[in-house]
Amino acid sequence: MADTVSPERDIVATPMQRATREALYAGAIALGLFVLFIGLRTDQNISNELILVQRWWLLFTVVVLTMVGRFVYVAYGQPFLASQKVVDIATGLLPESAATRFFRLPYFIAAIVIVAVLALLAGSLDDLLGPGLAGYARFARALAIIYALASVLFYFRSFIHAHFSALGIAALAVYPVVVVLVLAVYSGSMVGGFQGSLKWVDNFGIQILIYVMLAWGLNIVVGLAGLLDLGYVAFYAVGAYAYALLGTHFGLSFWILLPAAGAMAAFWGVLLGFPVLRLRGDYLAIVTLAFGEIIRLVLINWREVTNGSAGISGIPKVSFFGLMSFNVADENYIAKVLDIAQSGAYYKIFLYYLILGLCLLTAFVTIRLRRMPVGRAWEALREDEIACRSLGINTTTTKLTAFATGAMFGGFAGSFFAARQGFVSPESFIFLESAIILAIVVLGGMGSLVGIAVAAMVMIGGTEALRELDFLKQVFGPDFTPELYRMLLFGIAMVIVMVWKPRGFVGSREPTAFLKESRAVSGSFTKEGHG
Repeated sequence: MADTVSPERDIVATPMQRATREALYAGAIALGLFVLFIGLRTDQNISNELILVQRWWLLFTVVVLTMVGRFVYVAYGQPFLASQKVVDIATGLLPESAATRFFRLPYFIAAIVIVAVLALLAGSLDDLLGPGLAGYARFARALAIIYALASVLFYFRSFIHAHFSALGIAALAVYPVVVVLVLAVYSGSMVGGFQGSLKWVDNFGIQILIYVMLAWGLNIVVGLAGLLDLGYVAFYAVGAYAYALLGTHFGLSFWILLPAAGAMAAFWGVLLGFPVLRLRGDYLAIVTLAFGEIIRLVLINWREVTNGSAGISGIPKVSFFGLMSFNVADENYIAKVLDIAQSGAYYKIFLYYLILGLCLLTAFVTIRLRRMPVGRAWEALREDEIACRSLGINTTTTKLTAFATGAMFGGFAGSFFAARQGFVSPESFIFLESAIILAIVVLGGMGSLVGIAVAAMVMIGGTEALRELDFLKQVFGPDFTPELYRMLLFGIAMVIVMVWKPRGFVGSREPTAFLKESRAVSGSFTKEGHG
């Protein structure tokens, strides 16, 4: 007697059905997440009473945009990405990439023309188009500039990839000069170029390089030694307060206090290293987090020394190696010595090259240490502490050297921060700073100097760029404040990078020890999160 088997039909959802289902799921999740954050806002009335302002229309807009975005991605984005991997039977070639079709020469020329025309009419856009349309025109100019820069990077991607480090250092070296010259041409005078460069050199140059140096210092602890440190901002604070206190009370020079601040931060790094010698993973992260909060609370409560929450002001500026000063009242003021026009941009440009030199010093020391036995011991400790001990490596000294070296560069950055600001307070060294620095290290790729530098430029530079988007108020309304959305965009960027590049911008790393030939190790062959 034969057995009859009824065939089973596999029900496979079409892309539209799956997109609709996932869009509904995404909308429900967005509604649950944002109902209290966007739908309701706390405010004060005229009687100074706390009230709730209902913003259901804004909540509805966010939920609908979330659903539409998820639907478009599942219905059209995923099938398009899958089709890019299918070989054409007739030609035997993969289809033309989306980037090649997006970055075409006619589009690039059109973007350059748009930028040139809108730049020439920048001063008269409000009169020609009116305030509303002028805002859209400036927004279009910004998009055209971004597209033109992206096109240049795409066209020369092979050359840039082969010489990325050299091109990056060269670009950083000429950045202030280019900014001054461009603004001088735009304003019609060199004085206007120097004055206009203050914002661009300080906010986009110095600010980014400070975080690059901090991230490279933390990279020694987290990326090379594999020790999760959530209190790295404490060493930053130690360096800043060391320079602020010694500089204001004893009048010592920055060039003397810079190594002193690094040594003091390294000392505190060793003190932190001793209690955590037997800890790893989550326990180590908790202890380092507590250490960072202890330092901040000490700065707030030790008022006799640190002046508490009021901070320390009047911190002396950095001199040009004791030869020239940047204080207008001094006899050896740089403008008087060189017989040039007086400007505050000289000090910012000098600070830019100073922090650039400190960053290059950090990178040079890190590269040299990685090739030394202590650097290889750090990497062995990161991969497997038990195997590291079985090889006869002293894990105690290995951890202490990692903490001390990373803390030293944090102290250097802190002393520079105090000299740049002229004022320090505990509010500058909160846990959020540690989280941002750690996020830059992870997003860039732990152990990768180039990836971390790119991550700092994208994250810090991107958030600073929001301050320059005032024209968006004419597009989205006068109550729109772009800089308030910087942390939201920061979080979105983190999620996107972790989805597409889970091991950071640089997913491969070059081993410090190799036989006959040096080869990059793919992130898929390394431990998750250490690629």
